[in-house]
Amino acid sequence: MLAVLRAEHRDLDEQIVRLEAEHSNDQVTIKRLKKQKLLLKDRITALEDQITPDIIA
Repeated sequence: MLAVLRAEHRDLDEQIVRLEAEHSNDQVTIKRLKKQKLLLKDRITALEDQITPDIIA
């Protein structure tokens, strides 16, 4: 599951970079993709936090 989310995050990043490199005027799409990317990052972080226990030294 985590690998799938990371792959989706990477794909979104590539799409954003490509659109920005093309100087696309479709700012709505770029903004939507960035929001999706951020939501995925939050889900990835939440899953990583569940997997990795907090260790108090």
